[in-house]
Amino acid sequence: MPMLSRLLTLVDQARPPLPVHAHCDLPCGVYDPAQARIEAESVKAIIDKYHASDDETFRQRAVLIKEERADLVKHHLWVLWTDYFKPPHLEEFPNLHELFWNATKAAGTTKHSVDPAAADKLLAAIDEIAQIFWKTKG
Repeated sequence: MPMLSRLLTLVDQARPPLPVHAHCDLPCGVYDPAQARIEAESVKAIIDKYHASDDETFRQRAVLIKEERADLVKHHLWVLWTDYFKPPHLEEFPNLHELFWNATKAAGTTKHSVDPAAADKLLAAIDEIAQIFWKTKG
């Protein structure tokens, strides 16, 4: 190991860790409901393309991709719910749990459906969550 690397390692080991304070897992700025919305917009677009095509191979592929995107919506919602929102947010917004429940269920519905109305419902649910999210960010 070069001399500079060994010296930096020794200095780093001698320094006590600094406490970090954040209400979420990482300092703010890494969470955003836009991630879920982008995937939900993909779900909606895929459903529209599905209905516009009569090519059965294309439609099967569209369903597979839509299901993957719907799973990603659920993932992004649950990360936001479990890592960003905390008990004080629930006190301020008592319907938050129900909003996440409904949004996640809507994502599941779009996974198993090609109904454009289901995709619209999912987008509306994500928009409600986003409004609360941005209120908590000030």
